[in-house]
Amino acid sequence: MTATRYPMPELKDLPEDMRQRILEVQEKSGFVPNVFLALARRPAEWRAFFAYHDALMLKEGGSLTKGDREMIVTATSAANSCLYCVVAHGAILRIYEKKPLVADQVAVNYRKADITPRQRAMLDFAMKVCLRSHEIGEADFQALYPHGFDDEDIWDIAAITAFFGLSNRMASFSNMMPNPEFYLLGRMPREKK
Repeated sequence: MTATRYPMPELKDLPEDMRQRILEVQEKSGFVPNVFLALARRPAEWRAFFAYHDALMLKEGGSLTKGDREMIVTATSAANSCLYCVVAHGAILRIYEKKPLVADQVAVNYRKADITPRQRAMLDFAMKVCLRSHEIGEADFQALYPHGFDDEDIWDIAAITAFFGLSNRMASFSNMMPNPEFYLLGRMPREKK
C-alpha cells in the first residue's frame, strides 16, 4: 500500500527551510512521518499548516500538557475516522503520558479510558466541538472551570480540535497512511543507546 494517493516529493527537491525542518524531525524520531512529505507537494500550504500546528501543539503556558493536546487529537481523530492521525498522535500520546494502553482506550471510548476526571471533561468539550460545535453554550464552559481550565485553555481545546479536523480530512481524502514505526512507539520501553 502506498503512503498516500498523491506522489510525495523527494526530500532533496524541497525548499531549504522545509528540508531542514524535515531533517530535524527525522533526527529526533528516527524516521520521516509521512505527513511531512505528503503535504510538501504544496510548499505554501505546508508552511501554513506546520506554523499553525506548532502554535497549537508547542505552545508554552496554559494548563494543557503535551499529553492533553495529543489526547484531544487522538480522541477527535477517532471520531473523524482518521487512521493516520489516530495512529501517529496515539503514539505520541503514549510517549507523553507514559501509558502504553491510553491511546487505544482514548481512541475507542475515552469515557472508559484510564484518564483523570479533568482529562475526561476536556475530551467531553473537544468531542462536542468536533461533532456538534453549533451546540456549544455557556454550560459547556462552566463544566470546564472547576477542572482548572480558563477561557484561554478552552480556546486551545477548541482550536486543536478544529485544526485537526482539517488535518483528519486531508489525511483521509488523500489516503495518507501512518508510518509503520508509529504502531510500536510508546508500547514497549525504549532501547538504551
